[in-house]
Amino acid sequence: MDSIEKCLRINTSIPENGLYDGSYTYDGQQREVHSNAPWRISPDPFFISDTDYAWLDNLGSHLLKFYQACNMLYSQSVRKTQPAWVVDYLDYGKPETVIEYGRMRRFKSQLPQVIRPDILPTDEGMVISELDSVPGGIGFTGSLATQYAALDCDIVGGGNGMVVGFAEMIRGVANSQQPTLAIVVSDESESYRQEMQWLASELRHIGMSAYTVHPRQILFQESTKGKTGLFLDANTVTVSSENSAELDLIQIDVVYRFFELFDLKNIPKSELMLYAAKKRNVLMTPPPKAYLEEKQTFALFHHPTLQSFWKRELGKETGDILRQIIPETWVMDNRPLPPHATIPNLLIQDLPITDFRQLSQISQKQRQLVIKPSGFSERAWGARGVAIGHDMPTEDWSDTIEMALGNFETSPHVLQKFYKSKQVRMPYYDFEKREMVMMRGRALLRPYYFVTQNNKVRLSGIQAVVCPDDKKILHGMVDAIIVPCAIWKN
Repeated sequence: MDSIEKCLRINTSIPENGLYDGSYTYDGQQREVHSNAPWRISPDPFFISDTDYAWLDNLGSHLLKFYQACNMLYSQSVRKTQPAWVVDYLDYGKPETVIEYGRMRRFKSQLPQVIRPDILPTDEGMVISELDSVPGGIGFTGSLATQYAALDCDIVGGGNGMVVGFAEMIRGVANSQQPTLAIVVSDESESYRQEMQWLASELRHIGMSAYTVHPRQILFQESTKGKTGLFLDANTVTVSSENSAELDLIQIDVVYRFFELFDLKNIPKSELMLYAAKKRNVLMTPPPKAYLEEKQTFALFHHPTLQSFWKRELGKETGDILRQIIPETWVMDNRPLPPHATIPNLLIQDLPITDFRQLSQISQKQRQLVIKPSGFSERAWGARGVAIGHDMPTEDWSDTIEMALGNFETSPHVLQKFYKSKQVRMPYYDFEKREMVMMRGRALLRPYYFVTQNNKVRLSGIQAVVCPDDKKILHGMVDAIIVPCAIWKN
């Protein structure tokens, strides 16, 4: 099968909704074909070396230690054994109900069980621009892996790695081999519903009772045949049990929370789901800890007064690795500093600064900086709200700084050093020209780690987004090539 045939085969497996259904196989005949994908299709996965694979495989356990340390830092800040300003930063802009859930003893030791960093492979090494514990792309990356594995590619995690890894993660949360899972997708996350339905279907194929549902489908029942908790009406979901005809209600063991905590007021039955989790009637992952979903944690990691904490909690190996890959980040605090104070490690031509507004006056070339919302905001995911200093006029850059500082107490923003992913070349099929095209681009790698029983971290797949090299913000776009990663064999 040549490169064009591979691209057409992948294309014919993509329905208009953007996910694979596997219902059509390319038969080798030339025809008028239009792209079904909202991205560019390449015949090849994104290849990484054995060395890079080993490094990425090892990274997951270090990121889990980072989450553990962040969780402890917040808890100790609440108890005043770490600086109180830490918890002040992480709680700004959040309603009391969200703060209270994050501090409940019920969830004290719980952490996100899905870890997905956004990694830029630069000429100087790997850099993590941010971490996501409620990431999209699980089903999408899994379906891509299935397609490319069928083309005899050595896909990271294997063709079914994302599904198996997710299943093992849920079993670990439930401490059971046969839990019943509800993947709850909100209206705000509607664009991901198709891929999560695909994921639930694949989970059922490997023997797990799994359903992707809208929050409205969740039922709370007390003392139903001696059971209290969350249920699904068997008539409204796809039931795989041989005894499905005998079922009226299906009790949920685990809720996979695919909705954002900033959106709770718009999510039907969110209070019932959280109440059931609080009362141990159901297990919920990720836990309702908004502070673990903040980009401010990168700023805290680099803060001088917290270095003894990080060294103690992370240890030398993890600390050294994270210092190499987490870019310097600052919380854009609008409060004035005393005359003798400066913003740590933030310099203009080797001179320290005392006010973020001083960055308004630097030249475009000096503005290798990014401003973005920290987390508790509808603008804090994807490419929303991201401003790159050297890619915008001075007036717009100045306005962005003022906006970020003005929103400090309601929606904190962070300032981060900008890193450019190294240039790569990758082929894709041009459906208008009906020929293969070689694109110069820059890659964003998105590895998916699942935490399984006994805190083992499993790398189950990697999505690569290769954007044209003139794009400053790397994310899924119509001009991007999106493929799974595979290991290059010499």
